[in-house]
Amino acid sequence: MADGFIRWYRESAAVPAFAEQTQLFAAHGIALTHPVRGTAVVLDVEGDGVLMHQEELGRLLGLRIASLTMQWWFSADIDVTDEYAYEPLGCEIQTLWLDGLTPGQADTVEAAVVAATTALPTPTRAVIVDRHGAGDPADWDSPVLYDGENLPTVHDRVYARHPLTQKLLTAQPTLNSNETVGDLTAVSPTPTH
Repeated sequence: MADGFIRWYRESAAVPAFAEQTQLFAAHGIALTHPVRGTAVVLDVEGDGVLMHQEELGRLLGLRIASLTMQWWFSADIDVTDEYAYEPLGCEIQTLWLDGLTPGQADTVEAAVVAATTALPTPTRAVIVDRHGAGDPADWDSPVLYDGENLPTVHDRVYARHPLTQKLLTAQPTLNSNETVGDLTAVSPTPTH
């Protein structure tokens, strides 16, 4: 089984919203700068941490020339790895890996992302929550980016706009449409008791 994840698809902003996202995550207790080192940590191709000033990281992300993997911090030894990528169709994708987090910390990451979907000026296409990594994050690219008809199984929650939510509810009749966040509707499996 893979690691749990939250995959966040949003439109590319005319002006990058990374600084605002950093503030929103900080309000949820998730910091971009390492609590001891005092700088952001970007992972290189070998998975080693490279220290970088927050402003430089924001500048690199704003250039939209390459994907970056960075870390967000709950504490000096508890982090969330975030793969930040750009798609040619004007979409930004962040995959936040939940491995090693407690259920409460995973709840916090989800709450921070959901809060950002309504607070940031950049529209969100979808947020996929798969706490146990039962699926593959890339499986969602086709339906979210290209309106593909091959719909992955919803394992925890999907926050999305119409028509994706309607397609999911039609294809997987056991799903519930249980809340609305901004212009996104959350769908999730019916709880089993």
